[in-house]
Amino acid sequence: MPGWGFGSLFSGWNGLARFWICLVALLAICGATLQILGPPQHSPPPGPVADARPPPQPQPAAPAPAPLASQVPPAQRPGRSTPGPIADPDPALLEPMAGSTTDLLPRIADDGRMPMQVYAAGFDGTSRRPRVGLLIAGIGLSQSDSEAAIHSLPGGVTLAFSPYAQSPAKLLDDARLAEHEYLLSIPMEPQGFPLNDPGPQALMTSASPEQNHARLDWALSRMRGYVGVTGALGAGLLGERFASLPDELQPLLADLAHRGLLYVDPRQNAASLPLAWNRSVDLVIDTPDDAAAIDDKLAQLSRLAHTRFIALGLATAPRPVTIQRIAAWADGLTADRLALAPVSALVKPPAKGTGQ
Repeated sequence: MPGWGFGSLFSGWNGLARFWICLVALLAICGATLQILGPPQHSPPPGPVADARPPPQPQPAAPAPAPLASQVPPAQRPGRSTPGPIADPDPALLEPMAGSTTDLLPRIADDGRMPMQVYAAGFDGTSRRPRVGLLIAGIGLSQSDSEAAIHSLPGGVTLAFSPYAQSPAKLLDDARLAEHEYLLSIPMEPQGFPLNDPGPQALMTSASPEQNHARLDWALSRMRGYVGVTGALGAGLLGERFASLPDELQPLLADLAHRGLLYVDPRQNAASLPLAWNRSVDLVIDTPDDAAAIDDKLAQLSRLAHTRFIALGLATAPRPVTIQRIAAWADGLTADRLALAPVSALVKPPAKGTGQ
């Protein structure tokens, strides 16, 4: 009897068949085993321990910046390009104040004309020179000082009349003939109140919205022909405390926009405001109010204009020394390659959003 061994098992054709049967069976067993065990588990590569902190939460988007004035259609922009005296008050731009038969408030005319256009000083908007502006507050409180400001300074200087001025009609006529664009000052609660007293008709943080609205209407009805308003009332009276609260300031801005008026914020380098065309001042030039200090501030203002293309200064009162130094500075602006511009040529469109 022949020997039975491992070699004889796979000899001949019958052995070859047995070889393939065993091989297929072995592959089937291996496949089943891998299916049961699943894919191999890979250890993470060595490295720093993963940060267990939760991912950062998305932050609310910042309010979009205001568009450039040049991006706004001309019919909606403030300002006037034609030279000449300021237009006299137009009945089409006035409406009666509620509850009064004599007091009038500014408004947008039925044909769309706005006070910030009709009463603007002429300025060539195509000029490529950097623009510098000056606003002088406290006009109307001293007849002699106000007359000096009107007649001694070039028309590009903007004036801000106090609503407490007594009989300002002649000063207003003179300002228009001298081509001075002008604003109305709105009394608002300043820093340092009650030591700094803005008067009995001031908008106050402690007053109700109804009281402040009535006081705003009172101020707006004191005179006519202004392109807008400012919180600068006089030395130490810039309305900072009231203007720092958006819930207080925004109803005022909404009313200004509704009436086609612009706003100059006397707080230095304040953020752009929503709702109304606006600009903040870059520098207060008369604190302190001696000649050397004023000259230094005016030189700073010129440098800012060259750096930023637009700069706006504020004089809080028309003191004689202030008027003299401004007049001397203005004489050198052409040589300094600067354009003296009224505030209507300097303001920005309303910032988007509702926050400051």
